[in-house]
Amino acid sequence: MKNAVEASIDSSGGVSLRWTRADGHVEVLVEDEGPGLAQTANLFVPFFTTKPGGSGIGLVLGRQIAEAHDGVFGRDRQDRTGCIARLCLPTIKSI
Repeated sequence: MKNAVEASIDSSGGVSLRWTRADGHVEVLVEDEGPGLAQTANLFVPFFTTKPGGSGIGLVLGRQIAEAHDGVFGRDRQDRTGCIARLCLPTIKSI
């Protein structure tokens, strides 16, 4: 959410959060209307950042946590400017 808000401030764009549950998974989407991702090659490289004062650990840590829970974390956007952060995790089965 923080990355999405920061990306959208300069363009006066919006940010949305939505989720769906299907096929034993829950998917959380954070969608922004910022400028998009200029450099995706280093997106998940630890300690790489383009932000002044950034640590470059947020996305890497998010992906590691998701994968530790048998999930997937990624970012993309192809249909227009902005970005979509997608977190997909298996749902907990009731006892």
